[in-house]
Amino acid sequence: MKKITLLFSLMLMISLNSFAQSEVVNQDVLPQGTVMYSLPRTSVNLIVEAECENFTAGPYAKYAQKYLGIVARESDEVSYTLKSIELVPYLEADYSTRASIILDKSAISSTFFKITNQGLVVLSDSYTGKNESWRFPTLNAEDPFAARGVNSNLTDATSTLYKRVKTETGFEQIPVQQRHVVEKTLEQRAQEAAENIFDLREKKKQIITGDTDATFSGEALGAAIDEITRLEAEYLSLFIGASVTSTQKMSFDVVPSAAVAKQFYVAFRLSDTQGLLPANNMSGRPIVLELVMDSKEEVSEASAEMEVVDPKLEKKLGQLVNYRIPAIATAKVIDGKDVLLQTRIPIYQLGKTETLPLEKILTK
Repeated sequence: MKKITLLFSLMLMISLNSFAQSEVVNQDVLPQGTVMYSLPRTSVNLIVEAECENFTAGPYAKYAQKYLGIVARESDEVSYTLKSIELVPYLEADYSTRASIILDKSAISSTFFKITNQGLVVLSDSYTGKNESWRFPTLNAEDPFAARGVNSNLTDATSTLYKRVKTETGFEQIPVQQRHVVEKTLEQRAQEAAENIFDLREKKKQIITGDTDATFSGEALGAAIDEITRLEAEYLSLFIGASVTSTQKMSFDVVPSAAVAKQFYVAFRLSDTQGLLPANNMSGRPIVLELVMDSKEEVSEASAEMEVVDPKLEKKLGQLVNYRIPAIATAKVIDGKDVLLQTRIPIYQLGKTETLPLEKILTK
């Protein structure tokens, strides 16, 4: 019984001690006028737009050379091509570099925040939010050629049958012609479509040159030409196929780091069949963001850390404010050997960290 009582007393003492420690932590309130801030960093936002072509081969594609003298694609395919890239640098708080200073009310409302407007200091709770817009292609599953062509799919065929007839000399095979309806072959339908195309072209030529019994003038002439052109395009698509285009738009972010020696980043990937992909999807070829620093700029890992202030210097000069001087770099977006975009941008986390006496800021 004494052992149980002793054990209970020990547990109670431990729990009370823990409660006392948590109370001490909760009472550790920052002094009035304390402002938490971070040094800024640059994130590179790429807004990329790609065009998707969903191509459906025409049913008469393999007869295009024979009847029209043109070469047509004979297989369906989906392909993506880059249409536009927009590069936008954004400022955001670098949470690995948090610091605090004590300001009075006048300083808070006026002078200190001037350095935040210039991007030298960013408040810890600030972030430049961006709306992401996703647009994926809608693939048309219907047959685009189902309603094209006005000729019948049936034709008359004649077959010869033999009938046995008894004669004076015996039985003889007598041929009998029989007509019946059969489905046209694919090549027959292609031949008729090609004939219709040439017929429409001839009629268009006759209307334009006036070599026709019908009289067209004004709007009627234009309407007739437009309708013939539309019908010709429909018949022609049965050979050359049809394409449905759509747009895919995505946004990708790259946060440069001083720990990367050569400043090469895979911003996103592009697949000929899947379109725009994130950098970690190996299905597409890489689109690279390269940062070329100005000749006088040097990137070091130390630039990513807050400068340690000498206590003696701080005692002499008062409170010191850390700030960053951005490095200037030429940003290139590269696809293989092709440079798709090039511009100069400031990158804060690759620059230098300096200090400035708070009193000097407030007296300006």
